[in-house]
Amino acid sequence: MVTGAARGIGLATTKLLLESGHRVVMLDRDGDELRRAMENLSGDVFAEIVDVSEPEAVNALAERVGDQFGSLCVLVNNAGVADFGPIAETDYVRWRRVMETNLDGVFLMTQAMTSLLAKGAELFGNAAIVNIASISGLRASTLRVAYGTSKAAVVQLTLQQAAELGEMGIRANCIAPGPVNTKLALAVHSDEIRAAYHDAIPLNRYGSESEIAEGICFLTSPKASYITGQTLAVDGGFEAVGIGLPALRD
Repeated sequence: MVTGAARGIGLATTKLLLESGHRVVMLDRDGDELRRAMENLSGDVFAEIVDVSEPEAVNALAERVGDQFGSLCVLVNNAGVADFGPIAETDYVRWRRVMETNLDGVFLMTQAMTSLLAKGAELFGNAAIVNIASISGLRASTLRVAYGTSKAAVVQLTLQQAAELGEMGIRANCIAPGPVNTKLALAVHSDEIRAAYHDAIPLNRYGSESEIAEGICFLTSPKASYITGQTLAVDGGFEAVGIGLPALRD
């Protein structure tokens, strides 16, 4: 199951999971975009229009999935809202809009799917949650008071999940993407911003959606069977270099 699956990293992850032989349930609240995405996919794929921030909708989804499939092996909590702005301009409504999807959605989806994941672990020996945080959850930046805080909370929530769900055979890990060539980034990042990111990233480029998806799919696979409670930054080395490296290079 992949949330926020109609585009970007979620869609790239769906494609990789299908290629590896998984049956995939795609979730998104944008029904039109979800239908368009499915038209170009082949494999055992299903779609559900769901807003992960709505508890009743999430619980109803868990019942439908349980009735239809009986178990779940992989949950990728990818759905998120990107909203950047100064602290002074981030009112409570804006704050909650970010938190309810980026943090509440991860909590609600995992809680609702835990029994199905435990059944997947029992039947197939592998059950994994991968939560998508962000490099903004590991290092602070201007204009990201709500977004960065929500993603930092996702990292901590992942640790809580790993600690509590491990006894059920469920692993929980986190991916923290760095700058990625998504449609959103291409639309809002000016040439100046892109050049600055290139200077700050040791690999000197943005990542691709498929590169993030590869990290996600590794953590869902039996190859990561003894990995839980970890955050993997897929960021070209951005988090490793710290603040100020471009000036040191100059």
